[in-house]
This record gives sequence, C-alpha cells and structure tokens, in this order.
Amino acid sequence: MSVYIHPSAIVDEGATIGVGSKIWHFTHIMPGAIIGENCNIGQNVFIANNVVLGNGVKVQNNVSIYEGVICEDDVFLGPSMVFTNVLNPRAFVERKHEYKPTFIKKGATIGANVTIVCGNIIGEYAMVGAGSVVTKSILPYSLCYGIPTKHYSWVNKFGNQLHFIGTDTISTCPNTGELYQLIDGGVVLIGQF
Repeated sequence: MSVYIHPSAIVDEGATIGVGSKIWHFTHIMPGAIIGENCNIGQNVFIANNVVLGNGVKVQNNVSIYEGVICEDDVFLGPSMVFTNVLNPRAFVERKHEYKPTFIKKGATIGANVTIVCGNIIGEYAMVGAGSVVTKSILPYSLCYGIPTKHYSWVNKFGNQLHFIGTDTISTCPNTGELYQLIDGGVVLIGQF
C-alpha cells in the first residue's frame, strides 16, 4: 500500500510520510515533518518542520500543527482545533528559540475547535471536548472540557465513560472487557476480564 497525496497538496522534499497514509486537498507539509503509517491528513492542514505524528493519526480539516508538537499513535485531532507553540507571541519579537513542546499521547482525542496552549501533555486515551481551551496538562483517560478545561469524568480506550460507584475502584469496559482502576487520583488499565 503506497502513500496517497492529492494533487493540490504540497509535500516539501525532506518530509517523511509512512506507508498507507493519505494527504488530502490543499494541505502543506514542511520538509522536517514526520508522519507515520496509515495516517489520514484532512483538507487544508498545515504541518510544520519537526512535527512528529505517530501511526494511525487522524487530522481533520483546517488544523495547523506547529513546530514543537508530537502526537503518538492513534491520536485524533478534530476539525479546526488549534495548537500554539509560544506563550507570549509578538509579531515584532523573534521567539523561535522559545517554542514550548506539546505532547499528545497514544489514543488521545482532541475535539473540534479545541485550543491547546503549548507546553502541556495530553495523557493516553484522554478526551478533550469540543470548543475547550487546554491551559494545563491532562491525565490519561480523563474526560475534560470547558474554558479552561476541567476534569469531569474518566473514559476507557473505547471512548466510553467509566463508572466508579461508591467505594468501588474498578470499572469494566462493556465493549472490550478491559478493567480500569482508580488509583491515587488517576485511572490505569489493569487487565482484561
């Protein structure tokens, strides 16, 4: 399976694109970008130098991914979501040496129109609701949303809400049988039922 690049897309020489990935209309990928296998890069996307996307990443339409962003495998970036890479930008001050890295960990979902302030980590399989503004790091399996984002619940790898009732610290995913445990203010996957 080869790479598909729409004729209107621009992929600069030096960019790396993995087997099975698709690059759609009016997208621009800079020379130092690394895109894994089986990624789907939507329409009107910009991917800067030194951005790294793992395998199976889905980038929806109208997303700009700036230098300093690293997405692990199976990340979902919703339509028109926004990354930043400088905390205090000014048009007349050069701050390229001040870029703050942003890490989106394996399986995380970023909803439509989310803004992520640079320098944060979005944990494994976390889910950020549409329209949110992320101003601090988010724990794995956290369901959060709002301006700024707040933690509201926990989700499993399948994307469904986990239910911890009373003193019960174990929750089972009805779709996969995976067991999750609430430990020290966070959730971990502990096995299969």
